[in-house]
Amino acid sequence: MSPSSTAGQIFCVFFALFGIPLNMVVLNRVGKYMLVIERNISDFLEGKTRRRTCTRFFVHLVSYLSGAALFFIVPMVVFQLHEGWTYSQAIYYCFITLSTIGFGDFVADSNPDKAYPEWYSILMASWIFFGLAWLALLINHSIDILERLNSHLKNWWGGRKQEEEAGGAGGDNPDTQVEEEDEIKRPPIAQ
Repeated sequence: MSPSSTAGQIFCVFFALFGIPLNMVVLNRVGKYMLVIERNISDFLEGKTRRRTCTRFFVHLVSYLSGAALFFIVPMVVFQLHEGWTYSQAIYYCFITLSTIGFGDFVADSNPDKAYPEWYSILMASWIFFGLAWLALLINHSIDILERLNSHLKNWWGGRKQEEEAGGAGGDNPDTQVEEEDEIKRPPIAQ
């Protein structure tokens, strides 16, 4: 389905300019809400076990596996039963749809020769919405992990830099003296 008239195409462009960012905001909020639930569970379990790293890893693992089951494995079985697709076609459709690539080579609930139950379209829309939100959760979680890693690397690298500066402060290291002399002799960069 696509707009065929000029007015419809123009409307589609303006609708997308506002609709896509709004959709991303909503999906991001739902993903962050899922992340808050995951963190609350993790904090609760940390209080019970007193093993922070192990508990967080376990909660993240369960979150990923349950999301994979809920948004890939279960829908894959449903698509095999209702669409008549093979295992590989169903998993391909799940990934292509939830990653928003959407080539359109497989479209669920669109075979005119099949009579789909009424709940099927609602289930499809819910699966896509919450599956996209789950991917937003994964993206938010990945950002969180990368920010923590960046912080740890800065602390580690900053500590090493301070050790190197403290070690070379006496001026007895000839390598340091050569580097300092090279820096003085370098011409300024023309802008």
